[in-house]
Amino acid sequence: MSDARDVPVLDLSLDAVALTEQLVNIESVSHDEARIADAVEQALRALPHLQVVRRGHTLVARTELGREERVVLAGHLDTVPVNDNLPARLEDGVLHGLGTCDMKGGDAVMLRLAATVPEPRRDLTFIFYEAEEVADVHNGLRLLAESDPELMKADFAILMEPSNASVEAGCQGTLRVEVRTHGERAHSARSWRGVNAIHAVHEVLARLAAYQPRQPVIDGLTYHEGLNAVRIHGGVAGNVVPDECVVEVNYRYAPDRSPEEAVAYVTEFFDGFELEVTDLAPGALPGLDRPAARAFVDAVGGEVAPKFGWTDVARFSALGVPAVNYGPGDPLFAHKQDEQVPVTDILRCEEQLRAWLEADA
Repeated sequence: MSDARDVPVLDLSLDAVALTEQLVNIESVSHDEARIADAVEQALRALPHLQVVRRGHTLVARTELGREERVVLAGHLDTVPVNDNLPARLEDGVLHGLGTCDMKGGDAVMLRLAATVPEPRRDLTFIFYEAEEVADVHNGLRLLAESDPELMKADFAILMEPSNASVEAGCQGTLRVEVRTHGERAHSARSWRGVNAIHAVHEVLARLAAYQPRQPVIDGLTYHEGLNAVRIHGGVAGNVVPDECVVEVNYRYAPDRSPEEAVAYVTEFFDGFELEVTDLAPGALPGLDRPAARAFVDAVGGEVAPKFGWTDVARFSALGVPAVNYGPGDPLFAHKQDEQVPVTDILRCEEQLRAWLEADA
């Protein structure tokens, strides 16, 4: 921790909206989370019912009450770079500013619950982690899973990512591949002496255009896969027939498929072409059949939706922990200059989580 004189003070007696504003006004662009991590650590260590562990700029705070179930609540502390959107401002029931939506509103809810629910019906683990907005190698949750996986073990996990204060269960996996075609260079004035590699990708694009997405139903939720060309490049000069062309393809696959099955599917789909995997991340099953998950969904109410994008819930799934996304804010405002979160979303998330954590088992 930094010198105590330099550590911002978080007042956990404030409501979650005011606490969100305090967090937003501590600038914490990725790789510069020291001050906010120090502030969160100082606030958590003042709570005698929690055991606190710090790894880098990631904080883990746990109750040890011997309950039959344990639940993780997790949120990242970092933001994307500042874009003339600090400090926070509250206008007409909406809090504006960098990180309000993604995801200091969720962090504030976690801190309020950590401070005011000392004897929950389920043991709790709060994880505030660093470097979610940058390369995966730096991700604090990933590093924690490698160094201290036991600290992430639970019966159920809630990632406080913005989801309009409703439940988005699990997440789809993501796979990126490069599909290559080869030819032979020649002067474009004598193109018949070569083989055009760009022309050869027409079959790759034709297969993608004809693709029919799989829509499996998992725990009553309909996921929707996608297979799309996201970039294409080839050619060496304006007067040369190209000898190589690369189509980059992104496959978003439902969580009932393993990463190995996803690779096998795409390899078969592009049979006859050279293919290289460049990125691969597993999905996360929703796990809505688990008792803690069922109780949470019943307490929150509303319609549960599948998460089509990839989030860090997949890291919990890899450890055998079912997880959902549930947090204040519309994800469409994440990373925008006018990032914002409705006050009602923050208060609703706190109220519903509190009711669930304090309810009789």
